[in-house]
Amino acid sequence: MDRKSLLLKDLRHSWHPYTQMSTLATEPPMLIDRAEGLFLFDAEGNRYYDAISSWWCVVHGHGHPRIREAVTRQMERLDHVLFAGVTHEPAVRLASRLAAIAPEGLSRVFFSDNGSTAVEVALKMSLQSWRNLGREERTGLVCLDHGYHGDTTGCMSVSGVDPFLRAFRPILFPARRVPAPYCYRCPVAKTYPGCGVSCVDALGDALREGGETIAAVILEPLLLGAGGMIVYPPEYLSRAASLAREHGAHLILDEVATGFGRTGTMFACEQAGVSPDFLCLSKGLTGGTMPLAATLTTAEVYNSFLGGPDSGKTFYHGHTYTANPVGCAAALASLDLFEEEELVDRVARLAPRLAEGVRELAGLPLVGDVRGIGTVAALELVRDKETKEPLPGTAPLFRDLRREGLRRGLFLRPLGNVVYLFLPQAVTREALDDILDRFSGTLRAVLR
Repeated sequence: MDRKSLLLKDLRHSWHPYTQMSTLATEPPMLIDRAEGLFLFDAEGNRYYDAISSWWCVVHGHGHPRIREAVTRQMERLDHVLFAGVTHEPAVRLASRLAAIAPEGLSRVFFSDNGSTAVEVALKMSLQSWRNLGREERTGLVCLDHGYHGDTTGCMSVSGVDPFLRAFRPILFPARRVPAPYCYRCPVAKTYPGCGVSCVDALGDALREGGETIAAVILEPLLLGAGGMIVYPPEYLSRAASLAREHGAHLILDEVATGFGRTGTMFACEQAGVSPDFLCLSKGLTGGTMPLAATLTTAEVYNSFLGGPDSGKTFYHGHTYTANPVGCAAALASLDLFEEEELVDRVARLAPRLAEGVRELAGLPLVGDVRGIGTVAALELVRDKETKEPLPGTAPLFRDLRREGLRRGLFLRPLGNVVYLFLPQAVTREALDDILDRFSGTLRAVLR
């Protein structure tokens, strides 16, 4: 089918996420034909760097032969089987390997399909665990403004990105939401590091006010992704973890976006020396190739669900494709590549170069803040640098940035008033320099 016919059928039948569909009649979506390594290729043969890792999940580049071979072999042997009282080798091996590399104490692995479900599982496990222990009063949750944990109802209830929540507030359950550690827009009007991360005091206040009713605190470690690529100090996370422990609440860390080397360590929480009660993983778990997620938890939580068939302690939650063998095979191949290619070390080595490259853009008009961690770098655009008034994410300028990026062979997707790079962990120094050059050219051409 030719390009025009495909796009007409797409407009007639498809409904794209996070997209105002009325705009596609005049500005059709990119028609991607194939992908290879760091690049996407459209139907006309044009090549673009996948500068946002296809929504933050691509690790080794597209179409890595090792993962492709692992998936093919598994398809030939076992494509799918239910995981309720049934098991298979890829799932057993993957659970064992995840437990081995996870922060201390996370020995149990519950598989699901995507980041939202990984978080939903953690929320439900926390609440039921307290109930199973006879602590039914512990139902409250504490979360952050600007935090994002997924699009299912439970996940939205503990998120703080207003455009995603506005229409659904009537069906969301209440949660205690505290100001985020947003250094550029400090909620306590101080400057890091002299502030002593005093913004964490609001979290402590929420825990004290909630007292024995708080079940869990949920955070994205070091990087609030969909909230604006907000990077915060490890000290905040370590203090937050201590406060959760002090008040007897579970700590849920959502590493759906930050896991698997993205920030320069295998898991971002390692930089704060924190081991949570729940660790939520997806996106990079399979290298960005197959839908798969995992929620890791402790033996203590797991044991609270043990009892007789009639005890009422069973965790009644599952998905058809839980622990899908093909997805598990992809994840195992991805973990092999991490070891063989020392990807975490590569990210740590390249992060300073990425940070340096975007800092050079700080003086451009409308650039209010420059921030980043690992293979992530972001520019927050504002109307006025003095007042920090945000530039609306609907401003035509952001469409111009996207178009100019495409013209220069760079696939970007601005997030609100933030333009960012979210690069695969396998990016090379040569490719990074080329991406930075194209990114700089894009920004300088539009922000004149």
